[in-house]
Amino acid sequence: MELKAAGLADSYVYALHSRLSQVMSDAVHDGLLARNPCSRRTSPRAGGQRPYVATTEQVWALHDAVADHLRPAVLLGAFVGLRTAEVVGLRVWDVDFMRGVVRPVQQGDGEPLKSETSRTPLPIPQELSVQLSAAVARWGGDHVVTDGAGRQTSTWALERAIRSARPKVSGLPEDFRFHDLRHYLASLLIGSGHDVKVVQHRLRHGSAKTTLDTYGHLWPDSDESARAAVGAVLAARGDSSGTATASQA
Repeated sequence: MELKAAGLADSYVYALHSRLSQVMSDAVHDGLLARNPCSRRTSPRAGGQRPYVATTEQVWALHDAVADHLRPAVLLGAFVGLRTAEVVGLRVWDVDFMRGVVRPVQQGDGEPLKSETSRTPLPIPQELSVQLSAAVARWGGDHVVTDGAGRQTSTWALERAIRSARPKVSGLPEDFRFHDLRHYLASLLIGSGHDVKVVQHRLRHGSAKTTLDTYGHLWPDSDESARAAVGAVLAARGDSSGTATASQA
């Protein structure tokens, strides 16, 4: 309560509680505590707003509004789901253009990605492979996204480009960031009928819970889906009964 009274965001308080719970669980495991005082009953709500999901038209408008040499970054964010630092760190040899696979390995500063989940190879369609390959041939250098002179770009330059292009795209909120392009990919996959495990894998979330907490509202309403499924069975039974009755008559 004191943290909330101090004006801290619900999501930040939730993260602090989760971290404290982990520490307490370790203490219980080591025999220092009899039980973990951080239970689900004491856990604050996660908070946080639903992420803004750009439309396809907005994604392409943003792509066209940034400098030519940064357009591959928008493609990697919206259609591969790479984070800003991953885009900046992606080297030419991290992409198998022939087979259509992107392998995130490092961040922009050269530090390796911390988790195996983050290093999950990501399949991409041939159309995207062709566009990325053309960008590499045009701009040169060791990285897929460059500064326009064959050198690696920076996360700062990428975010600045998004801020500059944002007012040119109708309807994009003022706080839209490069990272928000991942939300578009999630929406695209969900709208195409993919389940939570597929979306989790493509966004490289550590757990399905993270995926559902962030994007659960984008899936079709489960109650309506269940109602429609049951209704379809009953309607089919009614049709067959009607046909049988008619034939007997």
